[in-house]
Amino acid sequence: MALPAAFVLPSGCPPWLRCEATSSNGRLRSNRMLNTTWRLAVSVEEASWSTARRIVEKREEAGGMRVERAMVEGGREWPEEERKGWKAYLEEAEKMIRPAGGPPRWFSPSDDALRSNDSPLLLFLPGIDGVGLGLISSHRKLGRLFDIWCLHIPVMDRTPFTELVKIVEETVRSENLRSPKRPIYLVGDSIGACLAMAVAARNPDIDLVLILANPATSFGRSQLQLLTPLLEAMPSQLSPGLPYFLALMAGDPLRMVLDNTLKGLPLQNTTRELTEDLTTLSSFLPVLADILPKETFQWKLEMLKSASSYINSRLHNVKAQTLILCSGRDQLLPSQQEGERLSRLLPNCDIRRFDDSGHFLFMDDNIDLVTIIKKTSRYRRGKHHDYASDFVPPTRKEVEKVLEENRLFNAVSSSVMLSTLEDGTIVKGLAGVPSEGPVLFVGYHMLLGFETVPLVSRFLEEKNILLRGMAHPMLFVKTEMQGFPDISSFDTLRLMGAVPVAPTNFFKLFASKSHILLYPGGVREALHRKGEEYKLFWPEQPEFVRMAARFGAKIVPFGVVGEDDFGQVVFDYEDWMKIPYLRSIIEAGMEQVVRLRTEASGEVANQQMYMPGIIPKFPGRFYFYFGKTFETEGRRHELRDRDKCQELYMQVKSEVERCIAYLKERRETDPYRNIVPRLLYQATHGFTSDVPTFEI
Repeated sequence: MALPAAFVLPSGCPPWLRCEATSSNGRLRSNRMLNTTWRLAVSVEEASWSTARRIVEKREEAGGMRVERAMVEGGREWPEEERKGWKAYLEEAEKMIRPAGGPPRWFSPSDDALRSNDSPLLLFLPGIDGVGLGLISSHRKLGRLFDIWCLHIPVMDRTPFTELVKIVEETVRSENLRSPKRPIYLVGDSIGACLAMAVAARNPDIDLVLILANPATSFGRSQLQLLTPLLEAMPSQLSPGLPYFLALMAGDPLRMVLDNTLKGLPLQNTTRELTEDLTTLSSFLPVLADILPKETFQWKLEMLKSASSYINSRLHNVKAQTLILCSGRDQLLPSQQEGERLSRLLPNCDIRRFDDSGHFLFMDDNIDLVTIIKKTSRYRRGKHHDYASDFVPPTRKEVEKVLEENRLFNAVSSSVMLSTLEDGTIVKGLAGVPSEGPVLFVGYHMLLGFETVPLVSRFLEEKNILLRGMAHPMLFVKTEMQGFPDISSFDTLRLMGAVPVAPTNFFKLFASKSHILLYPGGVREALHRKGEEYKLFWPEQPEFVRMAARFGAKIVPFGVVGEDDFGQVVFDYEDWMKIPYLRSIIEAGMEQVVRLRTEASGEVANQQMYMPGIIPKFPGRFYFYFGKTFETEGRRHELRDRDKCQELYMQVKSEVERCIAYLKERRETDPYRNIVPRLLYQATHGFTSDVPTFEI
C-alpha cells in the first residue's frame, strides 16, 4: 500500500458548412475520406419547443434520434498547442455566430476515429456567451475519451431557461435509452452548471456525472445584479458585453506581471504574452461585440437570475456524482464560497480550487479538463469507476509536469539506485530491473511514504515504466479527518496510476502485465512509532505470492534507507493517545476510514491513521537497492502448496531485510551522503551532473 439531431442550416448559411449522411443506427458516421474539424449535431429543427418535441418523438419511433454532421471546408486537425486559448475561441466563434437565429443546437468537435466504441457521452453546456466553444483547448484530448456534444445557443435566440432544461433533458433521456449502461457527463460552465444541475435534479435515476465550473447558483450574491439597471440607460448601439468580455479575458495585467515575477519567470516573456493577448483582443473586438449585444446581454442576465432561483430550490434533488471546479479570481461570481456551499449540500460532491484562475476557467491555458478528470478518478465507462480498465495513462506532458513539480525534492534527496543483474552483479541504476511485466515490486515503506516520489520518478525517466502503486483506500475517498491532508493532495498519485489495495485490483493489474508497487507493511510501516525505522511489519500469511504465481509474475524485493537523515519522529501514536483531545480526534477520524486486515493479528493489524510529529534534519540522501528477482513462471501448481508458498514469501521478506542492511552499512562510506558535499560537487561539475556515491 502506498500512502503518500439533426441540424437544419438557417437561410444564408455560409459556404463553409455542409451536411453529411448518418449511419443506419442514427449515430454520427465517421467519414475517413474527409479531414474533419467540426461536426454539428442538434436535437431540434424549429424554434418552438412543441415542434421540436414532436420531431424527437418521431425519430425515436423510427429507431433513435438522427444526428447529422457539418464540416468546415478544407479543415484539418490542428496541433494542440496552436489551438489554445482565446484566439482559437474567437476564430471559431466568428464563424458560428454569423448565421444568426435558429434554435439551440448541438455540435460535436471530435473525430469518431479517435475514440473507442464504449466512450461515454459528454455534453458541454456553455456559460453566458452561449457559443459552446468553452472547451476548445481540450477538444482533441477529450475526443479520445468521450463522444462530445456541445450546446450552441445562437445570439438572437430567446429560449427560456426552463425550455433549455427540457432540450438537454430530452437529449439525455434519448441517449440513456440508447445506451443505458453508459454514463453521461454534463460539463457546465457558469449558467451551464445551473443547467446541468437542473437536468440532474429532474432525472435522479439516470447515471450522470456533473462537472461544474464556477456555478452561477451564486448570482444572488454577485456583482452582475448591478448591471441590470445600468443597461436600461445605455444607448442601444453600444454593446455592454464588450467591456464584460474584455475585463474577464484580459484579467489584471499588473497582478499577472507580479505573479510571474515571483515565480521567477522573465519579465520580458510576461510582457510579450500580455502584448500578444491584447493584440488578439483588439483584432476581434467586432466578434466580442456580436457575441453579447445589448438585447442579448439583458436576456442572459435575466436568464441567470431565473436559473439561479430555479436550481437553488431543487438542490436537494441532485444526487448525481458531482465535481465542482471553482476559481479564486472570479471577478463576477463568489465562486470559491459557492463551491464550498454546494459541496456541503450535495451528497456526492467533491471540489477542486484553482486560486490563480478567472471566471472562464476552461479558457485558462494552465487548466486541462482531461487531466482534472484523471486526477479525480472521474473517468468511467460503466456504472462504477474501474481503476484498471478505466485507467488512462498520463500523457508525456502530464508526466513532465509531475516530474517538474517534484524536481526540487528529487534533487535534495539525490537518490542512489542499485539493482541486481541475473548473474547476481550489483550495478548502479535500474539495468537489473525486469522491463517486461507483470512485475511485482515489494519493499519497505519509509516514513510518510517519501520514497515513492524519487522511486516513481526514476522509473519514468530511466526505464519509461509507470509503477502502479497499491494504495490505501483513504486516498480515493473524501473524509473529514482533522489534521489529515485533503483528498486533493493525492490527485497526482491517482493520475500516475495508484489504485486502492484490493484483491480485484491486484488481479486486474497482473492481468494487464503492469509493474506493480506493493508495500506489505502498509500504513503500519509508513506511520511507524519512534525507534521503528527500517523495521518490517509484514503479515504472517503470504498475501501476494499465489496471485503472482497465477500470472507468472516476477517478484523484485527492494530496500530503501534514508528517512533517518531527513527527519526524526518525536511524537508518535502512543504519545498522541495520551492527550484526551487528540485521542478523540484520532478515534473520530478512524471511524471514517476503511479498515484493512481486520482478520489479521499482531502489529500489522494496527493500521491507525495519525500524523506523527517530526523534527526535520539537515537533508541526507535516499538509497534504493533492488535485490534478487524471484521467478514464479511455471510454479503455479507448486506454489499452491501452503508450505512452498510460505517459504517463497519468507525468502522475499529476508531479501528486503538484506537489502536494507546492505544500504545502511554501505552509506556510511558515501562521501556525498550529506547535502553540503553534494552541492559543492554540483557547483563544480554542473547542477545536472550525477553525484557519485560509495564503491559497489
